[in-house]
Amino acid sequence: MSDTPRRPEWLKMPYPDGSNFRDLKGLVGDQKLHTVCESARCPNIGECWNHRTATFMLLGDVCTRSCGFCNIATGRPGPVDEGEPERVAEAVAYLGLRYAVLTSVNRDELPDGGAGIYARTLTAIHRVLPTCQVEVLIPDFRGDEPALHTVLDADPCVLNHNVETVPRLYSYVHPQAKYDRDLTLFRRSRAYRPDIPVKTGLMVGHGETFEECVSLMADLLAAGVSTMTIGQYLRPTPKHLPIVRYWSPAEFADLRRAGLDLGFAHIEAGPLVRSSYHAAEQEAAASGKEFGPVTSEQPTRAPGEAGRRGLAVRPAPADR
Repeated sequence: MSDTPRRPEWLKMPYPDGSNFRDLKGLVGDQKLHTVCESARCPNIGECWNHRTATFMLLGDVCTRSCGFCNIATGRPGPVDEGEPERVAEAVAYLGLRYAVLTSVNRDELPDGGAGIYARTLTAIHRVLPTCQVEVLIPDFRGDEPALHTVLDADPCVLNHNVETVPRLYSYVHPQAKYDRDLTLFRRSRAYRPDIPVKTGLMVGHGETFEECVSLMADLLAAGVSTMTIGQYLRPTPKHLPIVRYWSPAEFADLRRAGLDLGFAHIEAGPLVRSSYHAAEQEAAASGKEFGPVTSEQPTRAPGEAGRRGLAVRPAPADR
């Protein structure tokens, strides 16, 4: 008999559907793009895609690290796809996204950890759809400060890097990460570009305590983090780390309240919250702006020859 606790009712989600969802899913497949929404089996994919927000995963779908919670494959990645930045930008323009998030697998074998691809993708999106805000959810680049600066110089609206867990559980949850290195990344980002908010994410369910989470939040705030997401770890497959327990909605509310009392500008906390969940609303709330509802009049243009619904579609690379 399995020791895994039964999944509570509050974690059940409807099957994703809707015109925007189907549109984005078709385009991602056509252009051979990767989204963390699909690769990580995010429970909020239907809601986010139907609200014209999406998280694109750069640099392939094979990671050089072996985090015990993650559904993305570990191995030796293929060559960098140099055409990916333009294709992602054209997808963003075609869909008329109001807010996009760029993330990636870890590419520790690359000299810059993939920072250059982030910068080129940011620049391309700013060029083809200046109205779209772009958040980046970056790896730690092995502590390489010039790589961090490369990304920040391309003007993301938010710099996000997930700590994932409390310090005591770092070696268990993601063994190649280092807590002190992550705090240094946050400090460096704030020092270099104080105009760009810093954000992080925590998942609970690995055996951490409430007190450890509050202590973590105090460290993060001191390092310059102003926005945070807190969600429940959901085991992707039986091969991944087990769930120690499910936190209740009331406990997430208590965590949020504790973080706001410490001084965070915004905290999104709940069983199904993920790093990019309501990312646009998080950025707006933290900066005091408003983020209006989706309308039917969304821009769907990109430069070049007309393709599917007017999108300038670049040929996707052939399978290797």
